[in-house]
Amino acid sequence: MSEKNLEWKVTAEKELLKTPVFTVKETTSLSPDGQEGHYIVTDAPDWVIVIPEIGGNFLMVKQWRHAHDGLSIEFPGGVVNKDEEPEIAANRELEEETGHKAGKLTYLGSANPNPALMENRVHFFAAEDLQRTGDQNLDEDEYVDFLQIPIGEVYTKIGGEEYPHALMMAALLKYTVYKRMGAK
Repeated sequence: MSEKNLEWKVTAEKELLKTPVFTVKETTSLSPDGQEGHYIVTDAPDWVIVIPEIGGNFLMVKQWRHAHDGLSIEFPGGVVNKDEEPEIAANRELEEETGHKAGKLTYLGSANPNPALMENRVHFFAAEDLQRTGDQNLDEDEYVDFLQIPIGEVYTKIGGEEYPHALMMAALLKYTVYKRMGAK
């Protein structure tokens, strides 16, 4: 079957919910053979995830995740602001959440967090040659600790109770490919 025979065409969109974090829309689409379907789509800003390495450890953050109803250890990251380049957002988030800057920041690529429901992308960056710049500069509603964790421990525990965030697994995969293919 050709790709053309798999494509759907959006014929209408209706906003169902607008929040400060995302917008939920209902799209009406036509299937390749003309059948109409209604689908829920979430529109959100792009995100960045930064994988900072320092002396055989990853520099990670620990924060409360409300949907998880618990603490989560993650790589630093956050929202790409409107009209902001992902690289700028990556540097900003790293410094805000950890008080560190990267001497070398390498773009590892991007992915769609869930193409069945979401329109945005997450951008991955490796951060090396870290320098401490000062204290965290968290948003008003952020409560985040940062810690160094041995790289091997993260590989062992990723996806478990302490490291439940699926996008962190994707970030770790991108980092692993980067390291195996030869960091530049």
